[in-house]
Formats: sequence, C-alpha cells, structure tokens
Amino acid sequence: MEAKTKDLWVFIETNEDGTPMRVGLELLNPGRMMADKQGGKLVGIVVGNNVAPTVEQAGIYGADQVIYVEGPEYQHYTTDAYTKALYYLVEKYGPTTVMIGATNNGRDLGPRLSSRLQTGLTADCTSLDIDEETGNVAWTRPAFGGNLMATIMCPDHRPQCGTVRPGVFKKPAEGENKAEVIKEEFHVAPEDIRTTLIEVVKEAAGELVDLEGADIIVAGGRGVGGPEGFAPLKELADLLGGVVGASRAAVDAGWIPHAHQVGQTGKTVGPKIYVAAGISGAIQHVAGMSSSKYIIAINKDEDASIFNISDYGVVGDLFEVVPALTAEIKKLKA
Repeated sequence: MEAKTKDLWVFIETNEDGTPMRVGLELLNPGRMMADKQGGKLVGIVVGNNVAPTVEQAGIYGADQVIYVEGPEYQHYTTDAYTKALYYLVEKYGPTTVMIGATNNGRDLGPRLSSRLQTGLTADCTSLDIDEETGNVAWTRPAFGGNLMATIMCPDHRPQCGTVRPGVFKKPAEGENKAEVIKEEFHVAPEDIRTTLIEVVKEAAGELVDLEGADIIVAGGRGVGGPEGFAPLKELADLLGGVVGASRAAVDAGWIPHAHQVGQTGKTVGPKIYVAAGISGAIQHVAGMSSSKYIIAINKDEDASIFNISDYGVVGDLFEVVPALTAEIKKLKA
C-alpha cells in the first residue's frame, strides 16, 4: 500500500487492567526522534478494553496523537481480533512506519499484520534510525547467533514494520499531555475470532519475574555451579529490591527457569544496576544487558570478557564476594 502520511506509529500493548506495557512507552523515545527527522507525527496506537490509562500515558510520554480501539473482544489478546483492528487502522490512515514491542503477543501480531499488508517485517530489533531523505528506517538486529549486527531496510513497501525488544530504550521523560485523541469504532464479531482463552495457568513462579521492568538485576551464570548457587544471588537481589537473572548456560543446565534468562535468546534488559556473577560475557549474553546503566562483574577469571564492558569488576570467588557484599549492604541499611 501507499503511505498517506509521514506519521510513525507505535503500537502500545496493554495489560488486562488497561494500563500500558512498558515496551510501548519505551518505543515512544526512538519514535520521537524518527518522527521529527522525517517531519511526521508520532502516533500511539492502542487496542484493548477500558484503555483510558494507556491513552493518557501515551500522551504524557510524548505522542502527538493517540488512536484507540476498544471493546470486550479485545480484553484478551487474540491474533484475529488484533490483526483485523490494526489492519483497518493502517488502511485508513496510511502511516509510513509501524513499531511493535517484541513481547510474546507482539511477536505474533507483527508477522500476521505485515503479511496482510504485504510489506516486510524486521524482528527483534535492538537499534533504530531513519534516513531523512528517503524515510527508510534502519532496523538493526543481532544475526548469526548474535555474532554480528545486521541493519535491514525496506525501501520498496509501506508501511515499514518491525518488532523491537523490550528494555533496549529508556522511557521518555514525562511531559504535558497535548496529544490529540481519536477513538475508532471497530468491532470484530465472535465468529471471526477463531481462538478462545479458556484459562490462564501460571505453571512456574519463574514466569512471574519482571526482568524488563527491574531497576536492579543480580544474574548468575555457569560459575554458580548449580541450582543452589543462585541462593546467595537471590538474597542479594531481595535485599536490593531487585530480581534474579541468568545466562543461557545456567538455564540450559536446568538450574533456573527460562523466564530468568537474559541475552540473545532471553530477555533484553536495561536496569540501573546489573550484577553479573560467574558470567563469562559471551556476546549472546552481552547483547541482552549491555544497555544497563552500571554493570558490576564478579568472576574468578581476570581475563573474562565480561570485564571489558563492566563499570566495576571484582576478580574473586562469587561465593565469597556476594555474601560479603550482602553483609556490607545490611550494615549500611541498619
């Protein structure tokens, strides 16, 4: 299809209570830069039920315009309902670019929407830029197992579509809500939705961990030696009000659930403090946490590559260093 505007769209996914998921607000940050470069509006797109909190937040975090669709059929995500709604909006307004957070739902929605629009999709992006003259977005994502970064463009089709990993960008600063709000009436008949949510089952406590929203993460790798090795890391994380992360090696060994995994095949995070204990610093792991504000590495191997990106490094046994650090923090808190 032909783009009717130079507007850049950010799909802001909602939680069941109508509040925004963090990644949608994060994408308003690069979205602002890219929309300004190409001379278009930054538009927040919201689909859900009772979405007033998300509509308001989109304006507070910098959207020029917010277009939303709501109804009971959007209470829970379904591929059919959300794709039909997004397709309707894109056909009507004709944006040049659509960005979607690479959440579980976003990774489902992005390919279906782009296929229906007969345009390209770049998945799991970690960096974004735009060419001012052509309006082509430079979507950068890890390739070949994270061993190199590929920059992909879609010069021949519009809109350009991409999914972007949570935690890659910081949320914009809050400001005055000046967004124009447009409500679109678009409903999907029950017979057009081929899936029905019967029950949500939380199979493991690990599924509840919020790595992407955490300000402090204490992560362990192969050096923790086994499941019991995460105990001192959890104690430190709890003391700091943070959460426990892990490298792929620890997850593959079955020491901790996959929900805790940080890296190329796990979550991309950007906390204020990231403690890497017993993690060597493989590029696949670094790709998921290098945007942390402060990285503290603890490793017995002084040549470990994790020290190359850390702000503070401790060469030592994590089972000595972490308990000592925990004890000192307890003294300070007392």
